[in-house]
Amino acid sequence: MSYLEYRVTSVPSGFRKILYMNWAIVILIISISTVGFLMLYSVAGGSFTPWAEPQIKRFLLALGLMFFIAMVPIWFWRNMSFLTYVIALVLLILVGFIGSKGMGAQRWIDLGFIKIQPSELAKVAVVMVLAAYYDMLPAQKTSRPLWVLLPVTIILIPTFVVLQQPDLGTSLLLLMTGGTVMFLAGVHWAYFASVIASGIGIVTAVFKSRGTTWQLLNDYQYRRIDTFIDPSKDPLGAGYHITQSKIALGSGSFSGRGFMQGTQSRLNFLPEKHTDFIFTTLAEEFGFIGGISLLIMYVLLLIFCLWSALEAKDRYSSLLISGTAMTFFLFFAVNMSMVMGLLPVVGVPLPLVSWGGSAMLVLMAGFGLIQSAHVHRPRTAK
Repeated sequence: MSYLEYRVTSVPSGFRKILYMNWAIVILIISISTVGFLMLYSVAGGSFTPWAEPQIKRFLLALGLMFFIAMVPIWFWRNMSFLTYVIALVLLILVGFIGSKGMGAQRWIDLGFIKIQPSELAKVAVVMVLAAYYDMLPAQKTSRPLWVLLPVTIILIPTFVVLQQPDLGTSLLLLMTGGTVMFLAGVHWAYFASVIASGIGIVTAVFKSRGTTWQLLNDYQYRRIDTFIDPSKDPLGAGYHITQSKIALGSGSFSGRGFMQGTQSRLNFLPEKHTDFIFTTLAEEFGFIGGISLLIMYVLLLIFCLWSALEAKDRYSSLLISGTAMTFFLFFAVNMSMVMGLLPVVGVPLPLVSWGGSAMLVLMAGFGLIQSAHVHRPRTAK
């Protein structure tokens, strides 16, 4: 279907747009967010302040934003893709000049009433602009080197800027999400094989160079790698976060200690218990049952998003939904792997559960785009 045909036929109106929304996605989003409210209430010692109450208000605002975006035709968001990317890039650059600092990083712009993190917007903006690019690009040009270079540049520019903040976690998410959209768009697998092979070669060289005259990393960086492999080597320093996280995960056992009964979080042994490590609080209080239940809700939400991508009638909507779903998947997959010690601690929040404003607003905007594509896809008249 051509873009013009799609734009003309995809015009549901009024109350029908509400009916056309994917309500399974809405219900799952509300359910997962409710888990987050309960956990923030728990880690605050049974109080809605300072985390649960602001989070609920943010969520209601974000939910309204999702519905607003869903009501706007998807062709409008397609036309806004390049502008959104430029705005995100400008905000990322501004962070280096007027950004506020916190925990050793400069990632936020303080507007007084809210702090925004432009790197979160960049995640959705990259998906939008890549989907629009491949929607316009003829299929036979997808794998030609010149036409592969442009999307690679689109991905690498914000990735490099975010890496300077520094924010390794978001940089990796941008690379992986952008690469996924390129792969789904039909870019030849040989490009990805080359990148993977190069990555393996670089990692091998890093380890082989240790202790030689051509050592590629500083000694303290190698010590960080050692701590990731074996946190017990520095249990009170670099390995403290993951050591306490594993203790909390293990103490939850099968059914957990009970709501608000987690000793690791209540006694403040667990660092960042309301943000990056909130999953360990859930696992300690509700055990394996609680952890796997949240994971099932995440997987169901991912499945409904991917099903919507399969039902999309145009290339832009399909790539946009798939890329946004991939961003969501990487959020929870990386966070859960991080707190279990399977990946290094890179500062990735648990989506819809961890405390924070920018991440929730942007993620809900992404779900709004998914809903817009779902609502406005052409349907057979009955």
